[in-house]
This record gives sequence, structure tokens and C-alpha cells, in this order.
Amino acid sequence: MAERRAPEPFFADKNRAFWLLQSAGWAGYFILRTLTGIANAMGLLFIVPSALATATGYSLTLLMGAAFRRLIQARPIWTWSMSIVLLVAASAAFSTIEVWAHATFYRPGIRPEGAQFLGAIILDFAVLAAWSALYYAINFYLKLEQQTDQLERLEGQASAAQLAMLRYQLNPHFLFNTLNSISTLVLLKQTDRANMMLSRLSAFLRYTLVNEPTAQVTLAQEVETLKLYLEIEKMRFEERLRAHFDVEAAAAGTRLPSLLLQPLVENAIKYAVTPQEEGADIAVTARLIGDRVQIAVTDTGPGLNDGGQRATSSMGVGLANIRERLAQAYGPRHSFEAHPLAEGGFSVRIEIPAESVPKEIA
Repeated sequence: MAERRAPEPFFADKNRAFWLLQSAGWAGYFILRTLTGIANAMGLLFIVPSALATATGYSLTLLMGAAFRRLIQARPIWTWSMSIVLLVAASAAFSTIEVWAHATFYRPGIRPEGAQFLGAIILDFAVLAAWSALYYAINFYLKLEQQTDQLERLEGQASAAQLAMLRYQLNPHFLFNTLNSISTLVLLKQTDRANMMLSRLSAFLRYTLVNEPTAQVTLAQEVETLKLYLEIEKMRFEERLRAHFDVEAAAAGTRLPSLLLQPLVENAIKYAVTPQEEGADIAVTARLIGDRVQIAVTDTGPGLNDGGQRATSSMGVGLANIRERLAQAYGPRHSFEAHPLAEGGFSVRIEIPAESVPKEIA
């Protein structure tokens, strides 16, 4: 079955829209004027002067439109002053031709007087003023709509650029730590372990660099990325690093920004595993609650450092980075909490809308 195309906006082709509105408007003017004349016992002959008046108005507004297209780009003082001058001149020409046509068909031999011209010019001025107001209103609306669309595109590009910048802050930070560990292993002549770590680092980078910095991945894909990352870190900490995953099947297909959870796990390693001889447990859990998914990263570390703080506003990376990425991706539709646990340890909880990937894509 052929796919139905969405209807094209009326003003998508401004030239076509102008001619349609111009023709429809003056056709309506002709019909209304003719019916009014016949209703006032002017007879069918009134069609002729009505047609002449309509043709005059149609032609004059075409000339006015050509002038207005230039004036609309000028400074406001010139736009409005010259528009009024053109409107008065066009109204005078319109009323002159209209009064002449009426006198020719209904009062032959009688020369029109000033009062007749005055009455006609007031009516014609109102018609042409309405046409001018509609012309400028439509064009200013289209101009405003174009500027709004452009602003939305720029905001989207700026948001995408900021998300990319935040994403790019992660890889160098992680790479520095990993390469430093590999360098240490090489200096200690533990080449087998260094090669193994380098191989896993390569696999991790291949996996993560497939996605664009602003792309979203499923929670299942994010967990796989975390497992690759933890395999690298486990070579550094061995049994001191104990990772656990508990992700509901219903939540596995929800989408989130790529590499969103990696800094949380890295933060837990830095503040829970590293300072303790016995290491720590790190748990990643995910639950689907209604139309939202709740993700938590907890550890069994000391909870807070000696200064009573724990990188909740780290400089450029870490939890501050996650806050920024969530704000960019979800705005007020997300929540982010980081706090120590009463029984010891630290917990970071994220709640975001549960936006699923279609099965054929996932």
C-alpha cells in the first residue's frame, strides 16, 4: 500500500498562495458588488461596471504588491510612510475609474462631481487598506514563522553541540586513566596483562565510537558497554572490584544517552573501591515504574570523603557532567539524586521517561 504523503502547507509556495488569495478575494468582491447592484434595481447591466471596477482593483493591488515587496525590507519609517502614500494614490485612481464607469453606463453625458468622487474614494480606500493590511499581516506572519523555525534549528544545533561536548569530556578522562594503567603494567614488565587491557580497551572504544555523541542507545546496550569498561577496570583492581547488575527485562529496551552511566560507575570506583583495601561492591539496577525508568548506581564505599563531600559537583566530568547531559536531553522531565546511604556507601538515582526502541530496531 502506498504511503500517504502529508499535505503541503498552504504557504509553502508563497507565489502560488498569493495568486490564489488574490484571485479568490477579487472574485468575491466582484460577486458581492454585482449582487448588491442587482438587489438595488441596477439591472444586469451593472455587471459591466462591476467587472471594470474589479479589474481595476485587481491590477492596482498587483502594482501595490510589487511595491510592498520592496518596502517590507526597508526601515519601518519608510515602509509605513510610503505604503500610506501608495494607498492614497491607488485609492484616488480606483475611485476615478469607478465613478467614470458608473457615469458612462448609467448617466451618460453627465460629468461626475466632487461629492461622487469623495464617496467612492472613501469606500475604495477602505477596500485597498484592508487588502494592504492583509498583505502585510500575512508576510509578517510568514517572516516571524521563518525566524522561529530558524531559531529552533539553531537551538537544536546548540543543544546537540553541547551534548557532543559533554560526551567528548568522558572519553579523554577514561582514556587517561586506562592508558596510565597500561603504562604502569609495561613498566612492571607485565606485558601479558598490558596486552589484555589494551585489547579490551580497543573493544570498548570500537563499541562506544559506533554511536554518535548525541545518539541514544538502549539500556541493554549501555549495560554491555559498562561490562566492557568494568572488565578493563577489574584488571586494575582484581577482586577488590565486585560489580552486580540487576536490570528488569521490561526496562532493557528503553533509550538513554550513550555513555550516561559510565561516569557514575567510574565515580564509584574512584571513591569506593580505590580508598579501601577490601574494595567495594558496585550495583547497577534498573526498574520500569509506570511510564518512567529508574536507574540506580550504588556502592559499599565509605559514603563521604574526609571533607564531607563526594564529587557531587566535579569539575567538568563526573556527576556534574551527568546533570548537564540529562538537562539537555530531558529538561524538567528527569530527576537526579545523589546521596550517602544510612548503612554506608553511596547511591546515585536517575529517573527518566521510558522511551522504548521499536523491536525491529532494538
